[in-house]
Amino acid sequence: MPNLFFSIPLWQIINRKQMEIIGRQAEQKALQQYVESNKPEFVAVYGRRRVGKTFLIREFFKQSFTFYVTGLANASMKEQMESFHISLNHYGRMPYPREKSWMEAFRQLIHLLQQSQKKGKKVIFIDELPWFDTPRSGLVTALEYFWNSWASSQPDILLIVCGSATSWMINKLIKSHGGLHNRVTRRMPIAPFTLGECEAFFRFKKIVMDRHATVESYMIFGGIPFYLDMMERDLSLSQNVDKLCFSQNGALGDEFSILYASLFSHSEKHMKIVHVLGKKASGMTRDEIVKACKLQGGGLTGVLEELEHCGFIRKYQSFEKKSRCPIYQLIDFYTLFYLHFVCTGVTNGHFWTSMTDNARHRVWSGYAFELVCLVHEEQIRHKLGISGVLTNTASWRSQHVSPQAQIDLIIDRNDRVINLCEMKYVNGEFVIDRKYDKILRNKRDAFMQETKTRKAVHLTMVTSYGVKRNEYYGLIQSEVKMDDLFYNANQ
Repeated sequence: MPNLFFSIPLWQIINRKQMEIIGRQAEQKALQQYVESNKPEFVAVYGRRRVGKTFLIREFFKQSFTFYVTGLANASMKEQMESFHISLNHYGRMPYPREKSWMEAFRQLIHLLQQSQKKGKKVIFIDELPWFDTPRSGLVTALEYFWNSWASSQPDILLIVCGSATSWMINKLIKSHGGLHNRVTRRMPIAPFTLGECEAFFRFKKIVMDRHATVESYMIFGGIPFYLDMMERDLSLSQNVDKLCFSQNGALGDEFSILYASLFSHSEKHMKIVHVLGKKASGMTRDEIVKACKLQGGGLTGVLEELEHCGFIRKYQSFEKKSRCPIYQLIDFYTLFYLHFVCTGVTNGHFWTSMTDNARHRVWSGYAFELVCLVHEEQIRHKLGISGVLTNTASWRSQHVSPQAQIDLIIDRNDRVINLCEMKYVNGEFVIDRKYDKILRNKRDAFMQETKTRKAVHLTMVTSYGVKRNEYYGLIQSEVKMDDLFYNANQ
């Protein structure tokens, strides 16, 4: 049997003395607070697969765990318990017998912790907890027993559980209606890197990349550290993408199916829904999804919630619409890139290099840049000088003008101003000509007429390199450039 405990990815153990945590300042500060807490802490760490949850916890604690174990993908209960048993014997001061139930295994863990002579917080890290929960295993009941009967009364206990199956983490732990109800003391969702963190990551890896290329890498890989770490510094971005996604046996060529299958036990519906959503940039209502997917049977609500919890889609409201008619939009960058390009099965090794600035690339990049802006709303608000102003964001589609007017990012401010954000990704200054000036005026006028807002309406352009000053520029109240999206409040 392989050494299950030491199955650490090679990229995380080479040159460990040189490793450092890029970004994640808020999370590191929170972890330090939990270490210094004078009460027992039960921390749930969750987020999209490949986002760097395990790396963060390992590097922050420098492997100084009182107990650490990780679940095994697609393994039986017997194999999961064997992994747990190996870790017990690795960290324990005595050999523990193999047990056949999780209840007994957690009793052994209590004994191990009681025997530990470590000063300060005893850190227990259970990684990929959802994988341990095989059918009828009793894992959750045993975890309830561990926390409720013993750990919750030990002020020196810091229990950290982690999982990529975010829906499991939320439903079984955070929103539990059973014995773990309100037992999680801290929640720590881990988001993908921001553009600023990606830039810092590339700098650390000595990958030379300007900001335009960094934005495009974000549009492809979405700030997922695992993907970014695969890039080679002697290749250009296009060459890296070709090697990873469009060459024979490319490391990310089959990532789509692996990703969804690893998170969802019945991933066919999940993949069918994202395929449909990938064809409509602005998103779809539930009824539109049902019609487009031709789904049979129930369970759609659960599937949509799982996709939302795992960060693949978002649910949002159109401006001034009631919650009974939410819109679901695909927001996972790699999934979007896969559906537009990788799924075609091209493996000539030069596909992406040849795609630069053709029509197909422009359609995808325009939508992907809008998503980049949506996930960097904080940076946009900072540039507009409204970080301290209470705001709501939404989108809007007209009902009474033809062709239909659409605004993908609206910032509704508490200081009686609404920013209508137009996002344009071009390789140079964006030029507003007579035709586009008319489009902008029609959008603004239709929005004001249909919403009957009494707030001041400002047009805001979010572009790569700014807007050229010409006779049509006067319509614009504010600008946000690509460089502004790299702002990091923690730097």
